[in-house]
Amino acid sequence: MRRDGAPRRLTVDDGTVWLWNVRHRHPDCRTVLALRRAGSPHAVLRLVFREAPGRAVAGFTMGRHEVLAAGGGRLNLDEPGVARRFLDAAVARGLVPTAHGTREEDGWPLFDELTAGAG
Repeated sequence: MRRDGAPRRLTVDDGTVWLWNVRHRHPDCRTVLALRRAGSPHAVLRLVFREAPGRAVAGFTMGRHEVLAAGGGRLNLDEPGVARRFLDAAVARGLVPTAHGTREEDGWPLFDELTAGAG
């Protein structure tokens, strides 16, 4: 059985291997999708999803690591296909760091992009 929060491999079309994981954190109740290239352990993108009006992160009535918006749209960050969609959107926006360091970004704008028309 895979350890909770352990990095998972994702190979994209050009052969690049990415590592990703999802964790739920407190005290400010947030779910974090972390993405990095396999060969760059210290260049990490963290997409952070915090609860806000009309926005919810994993909790009692939801599945583990799900995020949803009141206007429609629900994504399970544990699914490799969902992680890949976030990765593709983050790369397209130039959000993935290429040098040593961690970059934290609000994940909701990418969520909105990926769920547009899901209402």
